[in-house]
Amino acid sequence: MSGIDNVCIKFFYENQERLFPKKLVQNVDEAEAFLEECMALVFDSRKELEDYIEDEGIDTSDYEDVTEALEVFALPDGRYLYVEA
Repeated sequence: MSGIDNVCIKFFYENQERLFPKKLVQNVDEAEAFLEECMALVFDSRKELEDYIEDEGIDTSDYEDVTEALEVFALPDGRYLYVEA
């Protein structure tokens, strides 16, 4: 697992409507504050993400692939951002 960085913040800001019906944050500073407040997690690999979801007992039965869950953002650098909404 790695920490939230500028890649995560910018990607969430630009793609927040995947998780919310309308823009929740208006700029990257608000995006950073939101991610910190909801204790978003960044996983270095798909395996780490899957292990976390399994360990926490999070229900992903609605999705064929865990990365399709609305709370999961596949970052452009291969990591995964998990945002509990």
